[in-house]
Amino acid sequence: MRGAACLALCLAALAARAEPDAGEDLYRRGTLGSGAPIKAVRAGGGEIAGREAACVNCHRKSGLGGAEGRFVIPPITAKYLFRPRGMEISGVDQRYGTAWQPGAEPYDEAGLARAIREGRGRDGRALNALMPRFAIDDADMAALTSYLRGLSAAISPGVSADTLHFATIVTPDADPARRAAMLSVLENFFSDKNAFIRGGMRPMHTAKTFSYRVTRKWALHVWQLTGAPSDWEDQLERHLAEEPVFAVVSGLGGREWAPVHRFCQRQAVPCLFPNVDLPVVAEGDDYNLYFSKAVLLEAQLLARAVAGNGGAGRLVQVYRDGDIGAQAATVLEAAAGVAQALRPIAAGAGDEALARALADVGPDDAVALWLRPEDMRRLPARFPGRLALVSGLMAGLEHAPLPDAWRARTLMAYPFDLPEQRRVRMDFPLGWFSVRGIAVTDERLQSDTWLACRILSESLGDMGDNFYRDYLVEQTEAMLSRRLVNAYYPRLGLAPGQRFASKGGYLLRFDGARPVPAGEWIVP
Repeated sequence: MRGAACLALCLAALAARAEPDAGEDLYRRGTLGSGAPIKAVRAGGGEIAGREAACVNCHRKSGLGGAEGRFVIPPITAKYLFRPRGMEISGVDQRYGTAWQPGAEPYDEAGLARAIREGRGRDGRALNALMPRFAIDDADMAALTSYLRGLSAAISPGVSADTLHFATIVTPDADPARRAAMLSVLENFFSDKNAFIRGGMRPMHTAKTFSYRVTRKWALHVWQLTGAPSDWEDQLERHLAEEPVFAVVSGLGGREWAPVHRFCQRQAVPCLFPNVDLPVVAEGDDYNLYFSKAVLLEAQLLARAVAGNGGAGRLVQVYRDGDIGAQAATVLEAAAGVAQALRPIAAGAGDEALARALADVGPDDAVALWLRPEDMRRLPARFPGRLALVSGLMAGLEHAPLPDAWRARTLMAYPFDLPEQRRVRMDFPLGWFSVRGIAVTDERLQSDTWLACRILSESLGDMGDNFYRDYLVEQTEAMLSRRLVNAYYPRLGLAPGQRFASKGGYLLRFDGARPVPAGEWIVP
């Protein structure tokens, strides 16, 4: 009976989502009820229309606005626009500062229409020049007002009176040792968070101009997937129905992550910084945030190396069938702009297959290796080509077991800060691991997991009691550029619509066993 009820609930939600909403079309896409683009005039002159004029561009999907330096976009959800006098919300984001006026009169529908059409606020004064003046008739105004009344009106699933529920997702092709390493960090971080809570705090109302931080316990749900990738989305649907969560944090994938990405996007569940070396690049998707494009970024970096090391020969790319290097090789093939040969090696094939893949490499050829350390150890002692291009992520970064003759001719893609430059920053996660007795078995994975938890914690700390999934994504975007301790990454940042927080990397060469940069940080 429980399964049938869950299914009925999901079908009803999908049906409701399918209903057209004129207010949503106007707010998110700048489309009037007639289908025509909305038109607006900026205070300083100049017309905008359609998507460029959509409310979401400034007030965001949550309706809770944002801030950039001294420019502030205030919240426009119902509890801020129409709240009863004397019931000012304490949970307002402190970033709004004096732009939030807790003693101001609430808007009524006529006042809101005047603000949107004429750019005049509650008191009749002109609003900030950033606010356009919209040409909108009564029917479209009513649709927009109705949409704003429902925008971020209900707290998102996975939030109870005293607990925030989070999931972490592990795919069946993930290495068990790496799974244990990731969970050791997640479980300790969640335990730390809950150790400082004594019963939690309820949302509070106040006429003061400061806000109260709302504290809840954190609960971790481990969603272990099984079987083929074609079954994963159904499994995730069942997990979500049985254990509603506010967001997915960290997680671990092997060769495949796309079904998880699709699930999170479809269900509007934020998925924050999973440990995957082949992320999904899908422009326009809102809910999946990654540290970087990983091997796909490496392919772009290596394309720069090909362009900067001219030669008359080919680019020979070697990778294992079924591993993530196959997709990276495709990206490099499209970007390199030189004659190429792709040499896939069957999964499980031995030394002979690797030797055959390299057999016709000539002295003018470059060789791109999308291989794991076990294959690196099988390379012939003599390097047959002009230049070796290596995936740092797949080969083991600076610890890649390259033969000496190959190392002397190698450029390695390295999508992180250099080891000596990140050493001080790494004292933070490594010290945290030491104090908690966590064995460091996979430094990058464990530090990335710690960093994902820190980002989640800091983003939640700015949200007051506004526990909405869209707002969590927006807060994460806003705070990343302020972070200074980013473990392996020199800097992180997400502008609205961006989903890869670290944009570049180095090309390294080897001075003996020591890796040194072959140039400056590259953002392809």
